[in-house]
Amino acid sequence: MDKFIVSARKYRPQLFDTVVGQSHITTTLKNAIRNNQLAHAFLFCGPRGVGKTTCARILAKTINCEAKTPEGEACNTCHSCVSFNDGISLNIHELDAASNNSVDDIRTLVEQVRFAPQAGKYKVYIIDEVHMLSSSAFNAFLKTLEEPPSYAIFILATTEKHKILPTILSRCQIFDFKRITTNDTVEHLQEICTKEEVSADKAALQIIAQKSEGCMRDALSIMDKIVSFTGGQLNYTNTLEHLNILDADYYFKLLDAMLQQDLAGALVLYDGINRKGFEGDLVLNGFAEFSRNLLVCKDEKAADLLEVVESFRDKYVDTAKKVSAPILISTLNILNEAEINFKAARNKRLHVELVLIKLCYLQQAINLSADSTGLSKKKLIESAKPVAFRQIVPLELKERAVTEQSPAKLIIETPSVNPAKTTTRQEAPPPKAITPATQPAAKPVSATPAAGAGKIAGLSAIRDKFKGNALPGTNVNQPLNEELLKLSWEEYIEKLRAEKNPAAAPFGLARLVVKSDNIFEVETANNIEQKFIEAERNHLFSFLQQRLKNRLLQFQVVVVESLETDRPPIEAPLNSKQQFLKMVEQYPLVKELRDRLKLDLDF
Repeated sequence: MDKFIVSARKYRPQLFDTVVGQSHITTTLKNAIRNNQLAHAFLFCGPRGVGKTTCARILAKTINCEAKTPEGEACNTCHSCVSFNDGISLNIHELDAASNNSVDDIRTLVEQVRFAPQAGKYKVYIIDEVHMLSSSAFNAFLKTLEEPPSYAIFILATTEKHKILPTILSRCQIFDFKRITTNDTVEHLQEICTKEEVSADKAALQIIAQKSEGCMRDALSIMDKIVSFTGGQLNYTNTLEHLNILDADYYFKLLDAMLQQDLAGALVLYDGINRKGFEGDLVLNGFAEFSRNLLVCKDEKAADLLEVVESFRDKYVDTAKKVSAPILISTLNILNEAEINFKAARNKRLHVELVLIKLCYLQQAINLSADSTGLSKKKLIESAKPVAFRQIVPLELKERAVTEQSPAKLIIETPSVNPAKTTTRQEAPPPKAITPATQPAAKPVSATPAAGAGKIAGLSAIRDKFKGNALPGTNVNQPLNEELLKLSWEEYIEKLRAEKNPAAAPFGLARLVVKSDNIFEVETANNIEQKFIEAERNHLFSFLQQRLKNRLLQFQVVVVESLETDRPPIEAPLNSKQQFLKMVEQYPLVKELRDRLKLDLDF
């Protein structure tokens, strides 16, 4: 009895033409071999199970083949090809970087690179899962990877390209492998089933291809498992049963119950699904994918995104016409939120049943929330109303005759709503005569005045109350006098000195320049003096306004660098060394004393 070999190994491609779904890479490699334009380092990156290691082995075998075909393929008959197929070739070395990721392993590899091949033209080093190498191992590999011997070729394979150092990436030709499409996977599985004489339905192979998610190795492993389970009969029913996948018929029934608001039918259907052993999150995920497929079917432009069994494709299209897009979008939102919160729910079954209740009454909720402009995302609330203010009619007060003998009459003009009509006039009750505030003996009349007259009286009283609070001497704005300005400035400096304010010194060093009758400048030598004066701006402003009797007074502080040179130099205090030298000039014996005692001074 022959030993069983899994399909992933038994039907592993031996030529570039047999590699599935990577024609953009195999064509490039064949052209490079045929034109003798091989790079010294390759990097194959992409998802798992798409043919990276397989292409690396085919490339290693082909470049050492002694009788290559015109298309750039290996002959599989020469000594080099036979030894490679038997696994005894000395020119091809494979290293698993996941378990050999230290610096010593890379150093051993580098030492082997020094020896030329005994037979064949190239020595090929295939390093799988190269992203597992440590940083020190990468650095030890850099020099050899950049300038290898003419007979050495390195092929690196990885599933995580982002973990590789940029210095490694820049030294390699990078080939990105893509996921294998569902159609390519189904065709390859069909070929293998034909060779193995296995009866397989195309619908079952499509389910396997979708479950593998673009990984050919997973698809072959799943097919071997189902074939062993069914005894060589691969059909749609046993494939669903073995892969623990819910049939799409359940989702179609669940959608019908949702559209008909049949809550009892939906709960009974879910109970049957639960009894078969399917978890709630699997139901939520499957129904979300089902809703997504229906949404895709509604637009012909997105029809290519539909990945379902061909026997169900027409049913999906027909069902999508019966369901509106808002319902499908709302369903996806509810299912997505429920799937996220599924793990946190203590009662899993109740959590799924609550989702079914929401879905069954989703149509009713959307109808209730629909308005004349379309569908609103949130529940409608009572529209906001403005605050009911009393309508105020504009008044125009006109004094006709105000005398002490006769009361005044106020003419009120009320604008009409219709502009064509003339304005109506009404006579308001006349207010009593207002006693001037300057006569303290007078008393207001006890009768109630009109509203407008009361406001006027209040304003007059406020003006009279604060009439005497103005600054003395500020009623007349006197033009600036340079002498008076400097005297006031010196007076303010004395005030600062009395308060022991450090700003007194910058004020004394500043120079005043009169620009106009109301404006003068304060010139300083540096920013520090400017900041000291600006800090006193408010107090200085009110002080000068009162002294100079000018309410329109303005000033600005500017920095003039030439003032620094115009000032007389300030004698700085002597340091220790200067004091000692001055002492030696007056008393020479001090220096002699220091020399005899061999003393050192701290300068």
